[in-house]
Amino acid sequence: MSRKYQRLNVWRSAMELAEQVYLITRHFPEEERFGLSQQMRRASVSVASNIAEGSGRGTDKDFIRFLYIARGSLQELETQLFLSSRLAFHDELEKLNQEVDRIYAMLNNLIQALKSA
Repeated sequence: MSRKYQRLNVWRSAMELAEQVYLITRHFPEEERFGLSQQMRRASVSVASNIAEGSGRGTDKDFIRFLYIARGSLQELETQLFLSSRLAFHDELEKLNQEVDRIYAMLNNLIQALKSA
């Protein structure tokens, strides 16, 4: 069964980003297993999760609120990507930041479309 949110390109992109985050954090130092690695994983999952949860709410106003939360989680993840790159935990910053920028724009576009409806 396909839910409405599963047809949203922004949700699909957020899921792909979360998958990428999981893959790169596998190679973080062992001492980061419960630190930055977990924070990055939670933030990345939160983006897609909030899109899905908001989509299941009854009104566009509620959906928009959850899209803003997803956008905040995306910015949290962006900060963590910068830090993990500065600590030389990965060399994927440019690629991941391009994806963050793309998803951020998609979230903004969806928010504006819902506000205009």
